[in-house]
Amino acid sequence: MDLRNLTSASNSVLFMDLKYIIKEQALPFLPAKSLFRFLAVCRDWKLHISTPSFHHNQSLCCRGISGLFCQAPENPPVFVPIHPESCGVPDPSLSFLPEPVEIRASSNGVLCCQGRNEDKYYYLCNPVTKQWKKLPKPTASHGSKPALGLIFEPSLLNSVPEYKLICAFQSTDFDDATEFEIYSSKNNSWNVSDAICFGDEKADLGSGVHVNGVVYWPVESDHILCFDLTKDRSQFQRSITDGIDCLLGTFDGRLCKVYISGNEVRVRVSKVLNIPTITWDESDMWEDTLELDSDVTFIPLDDDYIDTRAVAVSRDILVAVSENEFYCYDFEDQKTNTLSRPEPAESESDYEICVPYVNSLVSL
Repeated sequence: MDLRNLTSASNSVLFMDLKYIIKEQALPFLPAKSLFRFLAVCRDWKLHISTPSFHHNQSLCCRGISGLFCQAPENPPVFVPIHPESCGVPDPSLSFLPEPVEIRASSNGVLCCQGRNEDKYYYLCNPVTKQWKKLPKPTASHGSKPALGLIFEPSLLNSVPEYKLICAFQSTDFDDATEFEIYSSKNNSWNVSDAICFGDEKADLGSGVHVNGVVYWPVESDHILCFDLTKDRSQFQRSITDGIDCLLGTFDGRLCKVYISGNEVRVRVSKVLNIPTITWDESDMWEDTLELDSDVTFIPLDDDYIDTRAVAVSRDILVAVSENEFYCYDFEDQKTNTLSRPEPAESESDYEICVPYVNSLVSL
């Protein structure tokens, strides 16, 4: 055989193998904005990226925080990307929804919003594809600022996306008690749980975080409220942050909490996959993973006149906001970037709502 023909054949096989690897193994890990650009590469890629099976695969693979949806009072939402060149949404204000909304929660590419009109309907949407779904009216009153936890966990075993939305709300039947109502996309209905959690005071809850079947809410009174979806029971757990508000998130599949104390940012990670909902000694349940000061992060922390708060955390990054400036600290590179900050549309109010978002093609 001619050596030139053999070399040409080998290069052809190598090219085909590389082409297959990129299309099948690399593309699903890319954020949606990049994938939309790659639709123009060739007809084969366009057809491949447009299939529902690829959308499902991408929602399984692309799980990193792409940016944050933020909102100032009486203003439409804005999007703050971590990497603007690869992550973004076509309509950050979500004007494709049937009414003005407030951002409430997110989970792996799906946003939960609440309408501002009198009925206060909930909507689930994908900001990339502009798909949306209006949820039925809850049976209970969730209050003016519902404490919601959105649960969407893509599964290899189920190509049909399933969602749950859980709201912790102040009981109308018992003083100083919290009840729970759960929406399931499987039957498209709400159900009030039998679980009732009694506390020492009315809980002012933050956004809920889902980890392995349990939803956690930070409480301003330095507690954490837990609700176990499998066992249908709940409990307040005492924190040891001395009354300092904390942000809850996930770190390597475990619950973590971030709080700012003086000129330090502390990240504590649960030693187990799930914090039990009975009783526990917090000193045995958490480990200090990171302690960062302002000299390391270059985030303004030590000024008594500046309010700095953590708004997103993952295995890779920590995002904090100070005077409407967003700072992203990379744990691996140990570098801080200042993120682009869109101005509020009508005022200079603070971004009171900041929800982490994953740039996913997931279908509703």
